[in-house]
Amino acid sequence: MDLGSNGTLKSLFVPGGILLLAAVVLLSGGFLSLSAPAVDFYYYAVFAAGILLAWRFHSSRVLFALVILLLAHRAIDFFSAGRVASLGPGRIAFETIAFLLPFNFIVLSLARERGLGIPAITPRLVMVFLESVLVAILCRPGAAASPAFLRVAFLNRSVFHWTKIPQLALLAFAGAFAVLLVRLLLYRKPLESGLLWSLAATFLGLQENAVGRIAIAYWATAGLLLVASIVENSYVLAYHDELTSLPARRAFNEALLRLEAPYSIAIVDIDHFKRFNDTYGHDTGDQVLSMVAARLAQVSAGGQAFRVGGEEFSILFAGKAMKDVVPHLDALRILIEESRFRVRGTPERRSAPRGAGRRMEDKRSPAPRKLNQPRSLPAESSFSGLSVTVSIGIAEPGPKARDVEQVIQAADKALYRAKKAGRNRVETASEPRSRSPRLKRNIA
Repeated sequence: MDLGSNGTLKSLFVPGGILLLAAVVLLSGGFLSLSAPAVDFYYYAVFAAGILLAWRFHSSRVLFALVILLLAHRAIDFFSAGRVASLGPGRIAFETIAFLLPFNFIVLSLARERGLGIPAITPRLVMVFLESVLVAILCRPGAAASPAFLRVAFLNRSVFHWTKIPQLALLAFAGAFAVLLVRLLLYRKPLESGLLWSLAATFLGLQENAVGRIAIAYWATAGLLLVASIVENSYVLAYHDELTSLPARRAFNEALLRLEAPYSIAIVDIDHFKRFNDTYGHDTGDQVLSMVAARLAQVSAGGQAFRVGGEEFSILFAGKAMKDVVPHLDALRILIEESRFRVRGTPERRSAPRGAGRRMEDKRSPAPRKLNQPRSLPAESSFSGLSVTVSIGIAEPGPKARDVEQVIQAADKALYRAKKAGRNRVETASEPRSRSPRLKRNIA
């Protein structure tokens, strides 16, 4: 995990962090004169549009996050009668919901996206129902204070004079922020970012006592951040390959339109990938693609890698001549070759019966098969010491290749020469290169 990389920083702050910062500046800096009708319109428009979009895109996690936020805020507003309450049902609702909300966000973050089918949404509906019943019971008429454990003080109360949120709820928020941040850094998914920044906006809304125009605007912003995560996730699905997370062909085609000489284009192909698939299965083939893509994403010299289809990748070097990037591609080729790959055979997704892997776990794993043996995958086995190799062809604009399509064709021809010359090598479009790299045993 490279915390300083552009990709990590972008996934962390775009668009959630930027939107929340803008909201804080506008709401706390006095740059906007908010009228009650304008805030109400913002509030209801965000939640209505968000719930509709989440339903349309079958995003159950965002849908339930929006519903939970809406129900939580309406409960506080109802039991406090729209005023800041220091005692009674209003205060009880505030303390209870401030404690429950972070746990709901943790559950939604850890939950798998399973769509909006009845079996998938039933547990979440039950969770929301039980929490609603709990709040209603605690906030019954005549209740003066919430349960003692919600008001427990771990530290001197004077340390927390800046907030009305109970210390236990603050601890829950801290834990939720930690879980959501770790998941965002690990997976860099838009929905994880949306949950993190939405929880931050909710915290600011509670800091404003959860009622009033500023607080309502923060709650609406929490919903807006979830809506933005749906839009960002749709963009990622459209422009990025789901398996490898690299930019996909659509992004590659758009990047080609922005290219101006000088530039270089490299075509990368995994050697004997079909034989690998036939021997170890498509699930293992997916593992190979992911491993190679992760190495290609580390290419130096300002290159940007794309998965353009199957086992073929492309790397664009804007502003770089071919002779300048060949050493970097050779280093990339060696890095992939030296990355030892551990194959964990599993039953084929498309052919194995449900539960086959689990039923066969206790059976003894057979010995690994050689590449020239018929394909027969064990339920669970380990192969160590294998490596995957790639062949690379590279080209740049020149007298015989003036436009981008011709440069790609030249790179394809160079790739073909690399394959014909023995694979696991880099070839340029100008002339064949002498074979100098040291070879290791490889899977191809």
